[in-house]
Amino acid sequence: MDSGDTAWLLASSALVLLMAPGLAFFYGGMVRAKSVLNMMMMSFIAMAIAPVVWFLYAYSLAFGDDAKGGLVGGLDHVGLNGISPSTLTGTIPTYVFVVFQLTFAIVTIALISGAVADRMKFVAWALFVPVWMTVVYAPVAHWVFAFDGDDIKGGWIANKLGALDFAGGTVVEISSGASALALALVVGKRVGWKRDPMRPHNLPSVLLGAGLLWFGWIGFNAGSALGANQLASLALINTVAAGAAAMLGWLAVEVIRDGKGTSFGAASGVIAGLVAITPSCGSVSPMGALVVGAVAGAVCAFAIGLKFKLGYDDSLDVVGVHLVGGIVGTLLIGLLASNTAIELLGFGQPGLFYGGGLDQLGKQVVAAAVVLVYAFTCTYVIATVIDRLIGLRIDEEHEVTGIDQIEHLETAYDHAGSTTGGMG
Repeated sequence: MDSGDTAWLLASSALVLLMAPGLAFFYGGMVRAKSVLNMMMMSFIAMAIAPVVWFLYAYSLAFGDDAKGGLVGGLDHVGLNGISPSTLTGTIPTYVFVVFQLTFAIVTIALISGAVADRMKFVAWALFVPVWMTVVYAPVAHWVFAFDGDDIKGGWIANKLGALDFAGGTVVEISSGASALALALVVGKRVGWKRDPMRPHNLPSVLLGAGLLWFGWIGFNAGSALGANQLASLALINTVAAGAAAMLGWLAVEVIRDGKGTSFGAASGVIAGLVAITPSCGSVSPMGALVVGAVAGAVCAFAIGLKFKLGYDDSLDVVGVHLVGGIVGTLLIGLLASNTAIELLGFGQPGLFYGGGLDQLGKQVVAAAVVLVYAFTCTYVIATVIDRLIGLRIDEEHEVTGIDQIEHLETAYDHAGSTTGGMG
């Protein structure tokens, strides 16, 4: 065990866990006042359900020894069997690794909730979380993340295909974005969509959430080096660079298109850049990270308008930011992976712009496409089954009244309270 590596992963686990409340504030500020508590609770309930499922069996499915063709892990670690405080993964205690990877699962599931804001039954969401985690997240995590140090032992995307995904562009971003699209299609459009104004009710909350997410993303990306090392330093600087460049890229689109840059656009731009750099932070240079961020910020700023053209109601633009941003970051590895970063990483090939040809780009395309199709298809089936069993959506009347009062018997703001001053 290396104490420095362990300390960094302990800190990284805390940073990534903080991303879930950060996402709750980010999403909560984006919805209308009558839906903010429900929106935030969808993230918080994931923080309760996911650890139980992960410790019972999902960790084993994701990181257990390969059971079949690089598709899923075995059941050797069900109930964390075979793991003790003295068990190591690389140079860190396996218990720390288990929790670090758990935080990724929590954030991924919570991201999906933004697509169905205002209208999904809370009990249906609580059922969706463990099923999706079992059927989609655990297998995809095995495909990409199932390795122990430098000894890749399981997943077909990392081991057989050779695609690069440092911190989860496929596992986290593409899978959540594709799943969000499927779930939104099954749940259906909000009452009054395209007709009524559905503006963010609290932009300071959106900015606070974006700041917390950027803060936590340092642990998300740099922690994925699984040590306090040179690779972590590369992921760190690339994460900062991409977030900054993406904010500028998004704002540039707004200024050119609308004449003004918005705080909402600034927050969304940061997230788009962080999404895109997630898969590539260990394989591009800092200058490459600036390119990744700028491209993602601009592309995602345009992509959020797709829902109006294609007719799907993705409430908080999970598809436009996370699916599209994840694809951008995953594919740009095939162009921008640098020789120095690849040498430090220890596997993969340089991108096209660094003399590596089209081989790595082809692998990135396959990885992105397969995860997209798998996550979308499985989620569509899961959502359809839950809808037929208990129904996914609250009543239209309750949706208009406000989901907070109906689902939680609470409201975020006491609009009827006294406005008079004084001590009494």
